[in-house]
This record gives sequence, structure tokens and C-alpha cells, in this order.
Amino acid sequence: MVVVFSTRSEIEANVVRSLLEAHGIPSVIAAGAPHPLSPLGKHGVSEVTLSVDEQDADETRRIIDSHRGDAGLGRLDRGRAGYEALEDRLGYHFRDRDLLECALTHRSRANEDETGTVKDNESLEFLGDSVLGFLVAERLYQAFPESDEGQKSKMKASLVSTAALARLARRIDLGEYLVLGRGEEKTGGRKKRALLADGFEAVVAAIYLDGGIVVVRDFIVRAFGDLLSASARDALAEGDHKSRLQEYLQAHDRRLPQYHVVAESGPDHQKIFQVDVLVDGAVVASASGRKKKEAEQEAARLALASVRDQTDGPA
Repeated sequence: MVVVFSTRSEIEANVVRSLLEAHGIPSVIAAGAPHPLSPLGKHGVSEVTLSVDEQDADETRRIIDSHRGDAGLGRLDRGRAGYEALEDRLGYHFRDRDLLECALTHRSRANEDETGTVKDNESLEFLGDSVLGFLVAERLYQAFPESDEGQKSKMKASLVSTAALARLARRIDLGEYLVLGRGEEKTGGRKKRALLADGFEAVVAAIYLDGGIVVVRDFIVRAFGDLLSASARDALAEGDHKSRLQEYLQAHDRRLPQYHVVAESGPDHQKIFQVDVLVDGAVVASASGRKKKEAEQEAARLALASVRDQTDGPA
């Protein structure tokens, strides 16, 4: 056997292996000595090598060279050194890049791995959701002492919504670094709002595990700085869409709206809820969100626009 590719990334090695399999070339992956345990309890490796039969070596090198820079193959020419650009945008450089790599790996990529060594970012996303919620709440408590609990809850919901987190992810070009399976790659996964938001949460968890609470707090303050001064205040001024819809209907002598959860999808820790809002017994709007309240608020916003058009005519 001849070594034709080496890397410090198990994910990258498995991507190359999948590429060779697609061309009918069998290969063998070998891992070097493990380094100390990361905070996730995940073993890393000093080097991963990929070997093929000597008769296939030249063709293998040609295939690998021809695909360097291909987004669908994890950007083989970038390697882990390429994460430095992302770390610069994050304002934080990892001691354990296994954590960052795991945070960027979508389950679609892990599902394609036959070796079982590729770990997806769902556990990190779960942790990141809690860390993010706590730190945003802490920041709102400090920045808006005059606001009551309900007002701060509205601002928090706006700041940690899927749409807001996806915007923050786009600011740092996070989508360009996601490690996706072939299906997600082909369907534009790097630009999908849900994948960007989930990836951002996973990165928050990775920073927390690698650097601690003080470091991740600093990152959150930097990331949400202008949103706290602009978007959060806008959300507060805009008010509660459900309350506004109810007030509008009451002012026009109509029945109060009803909210029905009509569908749930996804695993328990990242469910997507679809909500219908009914006015006078008829569905006037539908919306989805990662929390029931988020879906209800968006459905109420759409419903208010709809009933206003019906009552007042288009603006």
C-alpha cells in the first residue's frame, strides 16, 4: 500500500476516501497516536493517512489534485490551516481545533461516514443553545435594567431566533466552512437559514468548551453588540405580535384568535413547530419556528397583516 494523502482531520480524510470510492478505488485510513482528551471526550489524532494499492497511486493523486478547492469535498486545499480565517472573524483561536471542526460538521456528513469516526454538531448545538440563551439574557439584564421581564423576554426571543442567528452566521461567512453531506451540498445547505443558525450555536458551545465562560461571553458581546442597541430596541418598540393581533380584532368586534400546533418535526432537542392561527374559525396564517412561542409570534404577525388587508384594504 502507498500513502497518497495525509491530514490532521479525520473528516477531511473520510471525504477523500468517499471521493476515491466514487471512482472505484478502495483505500485504507490509518490514524496516528491520539492526543489528550478534548473537553468533549473525543480523541483526536496527530495525523491521518490514506493509502491505496500501488497500482492505483498515480490515478489517486490525479483525482485528488483535480478536486482540490471543490466546495463539495470540504475544500481539500484549505486543510485545518484554513480555519484561521474563520477564527480571525470569530475573534478567537482554538487550542483544540477538533472542537471547531465538530461544530462545523452537519449530521448529513456524519451519516455518510462508514467508519463511524465523524461526529456531527448536534450535541454542541444543544449546549450552545443553552449557553447562548443564558449569556444573551445576562446581557439584556445589564443593558435594559428599566425594562420589565416580559419586555426582556421579547427581546431575547428576537435576538436568539433562527433568523437573527443566521444573520450573525452570514456576517462571519460561517456557511463557507460547514462540512456537509452530498445531499445538503447539492441543495444549497451552506445558505440554509436553519443550518447556519444551528452551526452558530454549535460554534458558541465550542468556544465555551475551549476557552471558558469569560471568553464566550466576550464573543457574544461582540457578536450581538449592534443588535442589542438596534434590533433589540426595535423588537421592544414593535411589541408583542400576538397582543397586537388580539387588540386589533377586539377593536373591530371580532373573536379572539386561536393558535394550533399542526405539525412537529425533528429530534427532541431541535424540534420545528408549525402553527396555524385562526380568526373567526378560519386559518389566516401559518408559520414555523424552533419554539412554539416563536412560531406563534410569526404566525400572529402574518395574520395581523392579512386581517388588516381584509378590513382596511392593501396599504
